[in-house]
This record gives sequence, C-alpha cells and structure tokens, in this order.
Amino acid sequence: MVRSRSRLLVPLLGGVLAVALTGCSLGHAATTENTPAANDAAAGLPGPDAPTTVGEGQVTLVQQVGGDGPLRTLRVERDGAWKCFDCAGDGVNSTGALDAEQVSRLQQLLADPALAGETDAARRYRATCIDALTSSLLTAAGPITSQDCPGAARPPVAGEILLLLTQATPAELEG
Repeated sequence: MVRSRSRLLVPLLGGVLAVALTGCSLGHAATTENTPAANDAAAGLPGPDAPTTVGEGQVTLVQQVGGDGPLRTLRVERDGAWKCFDCAGDGVNSTGALDAEQVSRLQQLLADPALAGETDAARRYRATCIDALTSSLLTAAGPITSQDCPGAARPPVAGEILLLLTQATPAELEG
C-alpha cells in the first residue's frame, strides 16, 4: 500500500518542485499565457526528501488525471496572489489574486485545527480510483489528497479549500 501511495505522490510532488524552481514572482492582475505548462515531472522527479508542506497561510494544489496525465499546479500565497500552471489541463498558465473575502476565508480554513486530522498520514489515505482527477493540497499541516470518483468523500475542511480555489481560479474540481 505504501508503494502505491508513493507512486501517486512522487509525480504530484514533481509538479510542485517544478513550480518552486521556476522562481517566478506572483502578480496580482489576472493574466494568461498560451505557452506549454511548466509541469513536466519526468524532467526531474524530486527525491524522497522533497517538501510535502508549504508555509503557514500558503497552499499549493497539484492535480493529475490518471497516472499519466499532465500535472496541473496552483500556488496561492498568504496575500491571495496565485499562479497557475496548466490548471484546467489546457496548457495555459495564468496569474491573479483572490479578493479580500476569499483571502480571509482561505486563511480561516488553513488555520482550522481540524485540517491536521485530514492529512494523508492522519487518514492513511490510499488512492481508490483509476483515471480519476487526483487533487493534492499541500498545506502547512501536510498533504491532503482526494479523488474525483463516485462515492468518494472529500475531507470537510480540505474540501472547502478545494472548492474555494476552484471557484476563484482556473483550477477544476472535477476531471
């Protein structure tokens, strides 16, 4: 079971590493670029020591459809500025910012003590579907993974974070 979880987590973390290594600053105005997404995990998969958390008040959403789909990555800073690499699976990169109400709500959710009980380690998460959209939220509490498959329930706080992010950015809730 641990091996299947690591096979899922390694490609997802590859996208996070690719984003972290780009060194791009986040802008506040929403923009889009029709350039290939910077998420080719095969170019340099992270080792087992790759970070699986982000700083307090930050969140990164990494998504992938199936085991071979391209990585979609959204990084949101404390101030609500976000940068998205191929978030909708269409090869478009974009930047923007959450509004003040969304930033406030996101910070409340990220500070919720219940989030620690929703991490993959706390839930002993295992992937249950093949070819589903897998979404991993990297938070200060740890990674929280869910899948868009019939009958699968998302953890409540993480589910609210995922919903907020997918309503406010090009990221998608379902595959």
